[in-house]
Amino acid sequence: MKLARYGRPGKEKPGLIDRDGKLRDLSAIIPDIGTAQLSEKVLAKLARLDPAKLPLVRGTPRWGVPVAQVGKFIGIGLNYSDHAAEAGMPLPKEPIIFMKATTSLSGANDPVMLPKGSKKTDWEVELGVVIGTMARSVAEKDALGHVAGYCVVNDVSEREFQLERGPQWDKGKGCDTFGPVGPWLVTRDEVPNPQRLDLWLDLNGERMQTGNTRTMVFSVAKIVSYVSRFMTLMPGDIIATGTPPGVGMGMKPPHFLKRGDTLSLGISGLGEQKQAVVAYKAG
Repeated sequence: MKLARYGRPGKEKPGLIDRDGKLRDLSAIIPDIGTAQLSEKVLAKLARLDPAKLPLVRGTPRWGVPVAQVGKFIGIGLNYSDHAAEAGMPLPKEPIIFMKATTSLSGANDPVMLPKGSKKTDWEVELGVVIGTMARSVAEKDALGHVAGYCVVNDVSEREFQLERGPQWDKGKGCDTFGPVGPWLVTRDEVPNPQRLDLWLDLNGERMQTGNTRTMVFSVAKIVSYVSRFMTLMPGDIIATGTPPGVGMGMKPPHFLKRGDTLSLGISGLGEQKQAVVAYKAG
């Protein structure tokens, strides 16, 4: 099942993608796709619906973040061996955890805004994991049972802010628009093995990143289990699980985003995103 939120920012409605890829309105069934709607009970109720009986949404509305009320937006660093190599960093012995500000969240096709003073804004296609039920110190073997579903994330990063202004990564990760998510949430039952998903990203029509989640250093189950030891994971929390090689920082010479660039990215079975890169705008 593919669940989406569509409409103007702050006015999104819940929707469902039918078998033909058409958007159907769910607002008569549920008020939103938030923390309460990610429970096993509600997801099972939605799965029993006949999409053909739901109102068809006309036109091409904006995709919002597919989950409302995101409490935590968590990132995992250097989680692909070949990406760590291109970054010139050793493989981590334990997952590297950082936080992306929830104010960085944006819709899948919303513009990416270069932050004020940016010199090295970069791209990172990642598998996003959406928590469905509370997870606190869960065992690895049980971890995927706490996942509601999966989505595409672009972990946009300002490398100077991230790596050259102190040891903490967060300020290079949490700028406004640095967290495009979606276009939809694909429920766990449709992704039987999250370690077999192809990822890709194009910059201005040229392929930059090609990867597969099987080359993760730490699996999704390991990540959920590990993170839940240090913070309680709640419904609606999103974990971005790392990126394959091909980021701008790893190119020779390095290549970073500029106004007018376009990004296209996706993950097999989880949909695609497309973003225009725009200049900083105050307000």
